[in-house]
Amino acid sequence: MKKLLLTAAAGTLFLVSCGPKSNAVTGPKYTSANDFAKGQTIFENSCNKCHALPDPKKHDDKGWIRTLSRMAPKAKLTDDQHQLVYDYLISVNGR
Repeated sequence: MKKLLLTAAAGTLFLVSCGPKSNAVTGPKYTSANDFAKGQTIFENSCNKCHALPDPKKHDDKGWIRTLSRMAPKAKLTDDQHQLVYDYLISVNGR
């Protein structure tokens, strides 16, 4: 019985931890040129540490949501930095 309860509790914690964050980027938030410049700087300085910078046109807006959701934690971006990078990318991707 204890094993069953522990397994159920561990499974529940796993599922909850894998769910989307409430602060996840779901669409644009910032629209000023100053914010886009901040996003560009974060993008260039953070992403370029590990790999060549991708072309902003590589993904559409939803594609950038998926890509940044994977990459922002690896780059150790705060939620605000994640949003600024996303908003910069969609401002220049043309899609």
